[in-house]
Amino acid sequence: MIYLFKERLLKDIEFIVELDKMKSIIRQTSLIGKDQREDDAQHSWHIAVMAMVLGEYSNEKIDLCKVIKMLLVHDLVEIYAGDTFCYDKKGNESKRERELIAADKIFGMLDQDKGKELRALWDEFEEQKTPEALFAASMDRLQPMLNNYYNNGGTWQKFNVAKEDIYKRIAPLKEASNELWNFVEHMIEDAYNKGLIKH
Repeated sequence: MIYLFKERLLKDIEFIVELDKMKSIIRQTSLIGKDQREDDAQHSWHIAVMAMVLGEYSNEKIDLCKVIKMLLVHDLVEIYAGDTFCYDKKGNESKRERELIAADKIFGMLDQDKGKELRALWDEFEEQKTPEALFAASMDRLQPMLNNYYNNGGTWQKFNVAKEDIYKRIAPLKEASNELWNFVEHMIEDAYNKGLIKH
């Protein structure tokens, strides 16, 4: 029997199959307690669950479903642009340009309505102007920090990251959640005092 499938469905399936590549994009952050680096899919899943659990600590009322959607799509561009380590100053110079090209490509695989919806979520996340985007960005930055802290310094130690750069990286959280910011401040200072952050 021959089935004729709608072109829209075939595009959706092609997009979903392409997303499997997320599982092969290796990040610098290691899994807690393991000598194994996480991949983009693991990272995206982890921060989406974090948002569900930590959403109540947002300073502003947020649409949690929208936050989770942002977190699930925010790194899809890395299928083509690759993962750029947040403390890699040279790599970050070309990151925006590479990711814009990648966004056109990955979201362009879908029919216009779906592609526009996912692209709008990605753009909003990147701009960090709404309470949802700010909270989502905070989860994206908090997760590797937790991994570093519970991995005896992790990439902070490996790349000799300065304390001021760690504070700069996690800055969106200060606006997003007072309670989580207090926790992070304590965590960074404790890491510094324990020698997990070298300077």
